[in-house]
Amino acid sequence: MLLRVILAVNQAPLRRKLRQILTDLDVVVEEVKGRGHLWERAARCTGDVLIATESVLPKPVEDSFTLVRSLPEARAILIISDTEDAAHHARLLAAGCDTVLYSGLVAESLAEVLETVLEKQRQIALRSRRGRIAFAEPQLSDFVSDSPTMQAFIETVRRVVQSDCSLLVLGETGVGKERLAQAIHGEGPRSSGPFVAVNCGALPETLLESELFGHEEGAFTGATRSRRGAFEMAHGGTIFLDEIGEMALHLQIKLLRALQEHEIRRVGAEKPFHVNVRVMAASNRDLEAEVDAGGFRKDLYFRLSVVALTVPPLRERVEDIPQLVDSYIDYLRPRVGREVYAIGEKAMEALCRYAWPGNVRELINVVERALLLCRADEIGLDDLPTTVTRAVLSEPGGKPLALPRGEKEVPPEWLDKTLVEVRGAIVEQVERSYLAAVLRQTGGRIGEAAERAGIEPRSLYEKMKRYELKKEDFRRRSGR
Repeated sequence: MLLRVILAVNQAPLRRKLRQILTDLDVVVEEVKGRGHLWERAARCTGDVLIATESVLPKPVEDSFTLVRSLPEARAILIISDTEDAAHHARLLAAGCDTVLYSGLVAESLAEVLETVLEKQRQIALRSRRGRIAFAEPQLSDFVSDSPTMQAFIETVRRVVQSDCSLLVLGETGVGKERLAQAIHGEGPRSSGPFVAVNCGALPETLLESELFGHEEGAFTGATRSRRGAFEMAHGGTIFLDEIGEMALHLQIKLLRALQEHEIRRVGAEKPFHVNVRVMAASNRDLEAEVDAGGFRKDLYFRLSVVALTVPPLRERVEDIPQLVDSYIDYLRPRVGREVYAIGEKAMEALCRYAWPGNVRELINVVERALLLCRADEIGLDDLPTTVTRAVLSEPGGKPLALPRGEKEVPPEWLDKTLVEVRGAIVEQVERSYLAAVLRQTGGRIGEAAERAGIEPRSLYEKMKRYELKKEDFRRRSGR
């Protein structure tokens, strides 16, 4: 994280001396100048260390320090006094500041003390960040695979881990793009620095700029205090920009400048400042198509995609599903409190034959659901969602299950299946027939077909993929 030092010093020579010392210590310095209320204005600034001369402290000094301590950010308070009296310094420390210095110290001694204070704040910030990290930090070994496709992909990843270049991680929703980025960061040269993730698609355009670059007090309505952005927080480490394809064009320009110049400017600020970060971005969109359509800047695309990594979807590495399922059962079992240790053969077959439109994220959810519903010590077919079990309810190329005319005319093949299997197979047949009819009637127009079916277009696409329905076929049949 990039440390920020707030100077509330009303003596110009001392302020210049402090600023000169701090410029060599990899920090951002913000000076609070002017007449009156220097302490109150300094307290509202975002910072890690507040350096002030004793003369700017309002009385009583205990209340002045309480004002700063009541703010969300933990910051060190360093007071510079014009007296060398040790008893006076002790009273200031007892009132609530962290360090007291004599203003007559030589520059070398002053620099040593400031460096010690800053290093202490860095360690506090680092411990705080580690405290928020999940106990199971992602590692590249988590991606060990039996799939040739995934093995080739990880081999490419290992070649770029130790570099400091920008990375563009591509892939469908749920394939684990952020987890891969965390693993690359954790084994790269910036592993001791922070990893800060921002979802560019989850924030409104007006808030995203502040989230990325920070803002100054009064920059917009509601900005009652200055605020750090993600680039500052990621200083010395990695910033991960998820769903980068959702970013507005005017923010893409500002991001491009940050990548090229290694400088950012807070919203409402006059001057930029230097940041040292590695940028990784991710998207489930086809960014090349977005560039062609004018929705994404070409120069930013080339700057981000020094190396582009496309994570294979789960359906292209079916060999990994048994190993993944076993690991998820072991991981989730103590968390859901169920004594389930394995999965049945039929259930595993269903998992391996399912298309997994939600990829690894969907697989984790399905396993967790199965653990919660399972009544034995082994997950069975009945514990899985019908969307998953349909894949094994009828053999590929087999005849559809016949519908009975009455309870005495149940087809014999039904009796070889469970109720869940029969119900799933019938639902699948009806759903496929219905969607084919709607697509045929609408000439393959997805939006109109989805509206008529009462589902979202994305859901319709997923079902069409599962049932091998292509909109082009229906356009030809309709003669449109």
